[in-house]
Amino acid sequence: PLSCSNLGCPAEPRQAARYMAAVYEHRSFLSPDPLALTSRKQALELMHRNLDIYEQQVTTAARKGAQIIVFPEDGIHGFNFTRTSIYPFLDFMPSPHSVRWNPCLEPHRFNDTEVLQRLSCMAMKGEMFLVANLGTKQPCHRSDPGCPSDGRYQFNTNVVFSSNGTLVDRYRKHNLYFEAAFDTPLEMDHVVFDTPFAGKFGVFTCFDILFFDPAVRLLRDSEVKHVVYPTAWMNQLPLLAAIQIQRGFAIAFGINLLAANIHHPSLGMTGSGIHAPLKSFWHHNMESPEGHLIIAEVAKNPPGLVSTGNATGKMDPSHRKFLELLAGDPYSEKDAQDVHCDGAPKSTTNASPTFNSEMMYDNFTLVPVWGREGHLHVCANGLCCHLLYQRPTVSQELYALGVFDGLHTVHGTYYVQVCALVKCGGLGFDTCGQEIIEATGMFEFHLWGNFSTSYIFPMLLTSGMTLETPDQLGWESGHYFLKKRGLSSGLVTAALYGRLYEKD
Repeated sequence: PLSCSNLGCPAEPRQAARYMAAVYEHRSFLSPDPLALTSRKQALELMHRNLDIYEQQVTTAARKGAQIIVFPEDGIHGFNFTRTSIYPFLDFMPSPHSVRWNPCLEPHRFNDTEVLQRLSCMAMKGEMFLVANLGTKQPCHRSDPGCPSDGRYQFNTNVVFSSNGTLVDRYRKHNLYFEAAFDTPLEMDHVVFDTPFAGKFGVFTCFDILFFDPAVRLLRDSEVKHVVYPTAWMNQLPLLAAIQIQRGFAIAFGINLLAANIHHPSLGMTGSGIHAPLKSFWHHNMESPEGHLIIAEVAKNPPGLVSTGNATGKMDPSHRKFLELLAGDPYSEKDAQDVHCDGAPKSTTNASPTFNSEMMYDNFTLVPVWGREGHLHVCANGLCCHLLYQRPTVSQELYALGVFDGLHTVHGTYYVQVCALVKCGGLGFDTCGQEIIEATGMFEFHLWGNFSTSYIFPMLLTSGMTLETPDQLGWESGHYFLKKRGLSSGLVTAALYGRLYEKD
């Protein structure tokens, strides 16, 4: 091939290394009584009102050059149904693996596919990939041992349409969150679809993000650099607001996460974003009644947050101190409670009392963070969390360093190891773990722990639900650390949220 150097070849298009993504946080029209039995006609009327809004958003996103758009979980039909009352809202779903189908162009091929037809036409008209969530049904035979007594499966389903309206794939939610209307598929879907503009995308839904299957398993394929993520997430501070876990997931796996949440502030539901490891475009709004479209340019190969480790020549003093503390291990674990080891520098011993408080329904062990600077540690079970910190000024707020290493059992059962620096709700120890969103405390810190899992989600949230990027994180001498200085506003939560999937 001829070289272009002196032939004045056209410049390579700028978007070659990037693509344009959109997510829509949708405020859905909800059924006035989700328990009532209705007709398919009435169900479609409600769903078409939501689909009308989807259509407007696709048009807007298309004008701005979006190549893929993601809509939230439950956005079309709403929630709180029973198995029977949701039935009229369900579309029939053929398997995209056995049938090649364009619902927009072949509307009469299957009955009860009105929603799929509209979504397919939107993708076609907007000339973009489209990911949406709907309820689907699949008849089953009495001879099938898994077949429910009413003779059908009902699934919480994400569908993916290509830019010409073809049904590319579907993912049926595996980790249901108290969803009486839906079945867990007998075979787990591991869905990866290919796009001409950015390669491979993985797909999962809402609660799935906290479990190994399918979320983590999908990302074992190193070619999967992007995930589309419809969700209907109720925020729970200080550790599990929607944007917090979304961002933590993107950083932990070094991927782009396109997350679309539902918008119902009265139910604590908001928080969507296009999250890359180094940067997020997010929306979290408990005041506005309106939905919100986010459009952002994303790298095809997201640059990860690299831990520079010991390699830094001009190392800042706090990092040097952190490495010294790790190397010297100034107190020995087994004697820390009663006798300090010989020659332990006094500054590393906790002068602060440990106390217990409930956070996220878990019994955390905490120590107060007092004064301008210090090194604190607190342990529970096998996990010890450390904090090395400096504060330019000490605000009139109580902060605490907390640890939890155990089985979380409320609203789902899963094993976590958590080190968290949080602002407490008031000045009493019992207020640590409360949900707050405003803070003024500024910190420069290293937070670390001797985690026994490699699946750790870093979380950094400052005042007014602002996401921050850690300066550095990674493993150092068997400890996982997060380092940050120069916060943009007061610290609400800095946490390392570890998951031990094998102990669930």
